[in-house]
Amino acid sequence: MAEKRFKRIVRPATAEERKRHAAIRQAIVQEFPPVEGAERQASPVGVAARIRQAREAQGLTWYALAKRAGIPNANTVRDIEFGRDAQLSTVQTVAQALGLRLELVEQKV
Repeated sequence: MAEKRFKRIVRPATAEERKRHAAIRQAIVQEFPPVEGAERQASPVGVAARIRQAREAQGLTWYALAKRAGIPNANTVRDIEFGRDAQLSTVQTVAQALGLRLELVEQKV
């Protein structure tokens, strides 16, 4: 039996559709309000915060940044932003994909 193939058509939403979607989102938020304390986890200061800032400034998701950096798992980008253990080479690759450079500097004692 022949396999059906569907052509995906991507087009921007019309003003009417955006208005309808906004009304649906508003109704959902009223029906299911967000739980207190469920906001986004903050990045630790330093490299993790700078990488998150750069990613958000460029409008990239974890997935899009991982794809741009050639990393197969988007969770790796998330782990870097949350300050979890990551290979230095991976952090460097992500930084380069964002147009950043990792640099070692002397620590003042």
